[in-house]
This record gives sequence, structure tokens and C-alpha cells, in this order.
Amino acid sequence: MDLLVALAAILVLSPLLLATAAAVLLESGRPVLFRQVRIGRGGREFGMYKFRSMVRNAAAVGPYFTAAGDPRITRVGRFIRRTSIDELPQLFNVLRGDMSLVGPRPDVPAQRALYTEAEWALRCSVRPGITGLAQALLRSAATEQQRRELDLRYAREHTLRLDMKIVGWTFGRLGGRGSN
Repeated sequence: MDLLVALAAILVLSPLLLATAAAVLLESGRPVLFRQVRIGRGGREFGMYKFRSMVRNAAAVGPYFTAAGDPRITRVGRFIRRTSIDELPQLFNVLRGDMSLVGPRPDVPAQRALYTEAEWALRCSVRPGITGLAQALLRSAATEQQRRELDLRYAREHTLRLDMKIVGWTFGRLGGRGSN
């Protein structure tokens, strides 16, 4: 199902993908996509794609996370982050089998230290997703602890029914209606 939905979404969203690529290119040049090493199912590393929303070489001048008002974020970047358009290239990660549409957001290797051995094994027992329980319920307002707890909850309780709820909550968040 992930593959069919991702392929259909890429086809339907191709004008938006092309327009976003052009906007990033015009504002701040190449590369248009940002590739970051993330951890997937089974603890396997993979390259996750996003539209570049920050200045080139942003990782060299700041941490792996961003804070409100981060000066590394470009003007186009602020818009595509607010609307989550920056995440759309992850549809290609879904096609490659690195990610699912729904699951915990993939962690960067440095976040491994936040988990116990048992928690990490549980966390890596499911494929990471473009959206997850933490994003659906709290979006970017989640603390590191809240996100970790919701990711582990998803890994323990995931079902197709929960995935469908998460998709609905995510679209509600994107439309500004919240999660309930």
C-alpha cells in the first residue's frame, strides 16, 4: 500500500515538487535536496531526502536540530517547513523501502543515546515514517521526551487502524485544525 500511495502522490504532486525545487534553486542555488543520514528499521542507516530549507552547509554551522528563529533557515525554507512541503521528497524514500508513510520519524545517529538498549530495539523494530504519532498529535511542539515516548508507543501499538488515524490527524494539523 505504501508503494502505491507514494507513487500516486508523486504523480499528483509533481507540479508542486517541481515548483518547490525551482523556488529553492532560485533563492539559494544547488543542491535543491538535502540528504541526511537517518536510522531505519533494524538500525540500518539510510539517506533521507528533504527539500533544502536552510543555507548550504548548515550542518557545519549548527546542531542537527533547529530552534525557532534559526538564522540558517531561508525565506523559502520557512514556508516549506511551515507547510511540510520540505518533507515531500521522502516519498522517494518510501519507494526505495527505507521509509513508510506512517511510523516514527527516523532518528539521526546521534539520537541513539536517548534510548536504552530495549527501547532502541523496539524503536528500530518498525519502519520509520513520513508522519508519525508525535507529528500528528504535537507537530513540532513535541519535546524530545514526548516524541521519544510517542515513537515507542507507536512501535508497541501500531496497527492499520492507528495508521489511518495518524494520517487523518496529520492532515488536520496541516489544515490548522489540530489533532482531535
